[in-house]
Amino acid sequence: MSALRGLLRKEIVHIRRDPRTLTVLIALPIVQVVLFGYAIRTDVTNVRLAIVDPMPDHATLDLRSRFAAAGVFRIVAVVPRTENLEPLFQTGAAQQAVVFEPDFADHLENTPSARLQIITDATDPNTGALLDAYASSVIDVWQRELAPRGKQVVIVPQTRMRFNPTRESSNLFVPGLMAFVLTIISSLMTAISLTREKETGTMESLLVSPLKPWQIIVGKVAPYLVIGFISVVTILLEALLLFRVPLRGNVLLLLAEGGLFILTSLSLGILVSARTSSQRVAMIGALVGTLLPNVLLSGFIFPVESMPTPLQVIAFVIPGRWFVEIARGIMLKGIGLGYLWQATLILGVTTLLLLVASTRSFKTRLE
Repeated sequence: MSALRGLLRKEIVHIRRDPRTLTVLIALPIVQVVLFGYAIRTDVTNVRLAIVDPMPDHATLDLRSRFAAAGVFRIVAVVPRTENLEPLFQTGAAQQAVVFEPDFADHLENTPSARLQIITDATDPNTGALLDAYASSVIDVWQRELAPRGKQVVIVPQTRMRFNPTRESSNLFVPGLMAFVLTIISSLMTAISLTREKETGTMESLLVSPLKPWQIIVGKVAPYLVIGFISVVTILLEALLLFRVPLRGNVLLLLAEGGLFILTSLSLGILVSARTSSQRVAMIGALVGTLLPNVLLSGFIFPVESMPTPLQVIAFVIPGRWFVEIARGIMLKGIGLGYLWQATLILGVTTLLLLVASTRSFKTRLE
């Protein structure tokens, strides 16, 4: 027992001498519970709804007010023609649209039925199915309330799913998997690689060599940049050949955006390694700082719109969120840089800031 007590004292002293690891181990479960508890949402709220109303009348205005008062929809645009919907769907400004036929009120009063169309962005098939059910429910309730005595009012909604009409889950997950895989290769492996140099003592040899700090960083991360780019090409081939995911946009643009995201992930890995002194802490730090946010807050699995406002603000600075939006936009919607320039700009500025921060954090002397 005395030997056991000595071993326990030794472990306690070892933990006390490494407060960073202790802090990470205690904080990690707390962060995981908060992220998973608030980010994992199956309900959909704040739906961006567009209305096509070529001839507004009392019936269309009444139904539009029902959508606005449902607590789920937010009307972002009212346009006279369906042609005006294209840029709204392409940019993501609208997730769903309700299209009224001309003389909608006259058809309700003088004909057996009236028609309208529900157009839904089905890039996320689960969310698309929920949105379609929500819109149909509002229409059904309104129809029952307005049915006059002695006559059955029939509203015939026509549903249309855009960008993913077959509602294939692979069309949703495979573009998001690109961000997940590239994060593992770039951020995690780079952080572990640089930290391993510190633990093994070889970093001292590199620091006293004629190499400058930026040359050391370039030499360490360049192989992972090449590996990451090869991974992008491999994932695209798998998506096209195995999962039959469409590639409607420019493949060169997608490869360029993938290269930009690799640089972002590499910069983040360098920053993590510069702030840590052991592979274990670097691995946990990369897990908390890159993998968890990219999985939970990027829209890869759960829609960002359904998360609480604080998490939506945090998601705004998550690089994976913008790359997932770019990858899905190019592959599923076939849009180009004219619609993706904002996400590309944010990703580029984030990369620049991370490069500056990681370079300044890289010390030329070991503590």
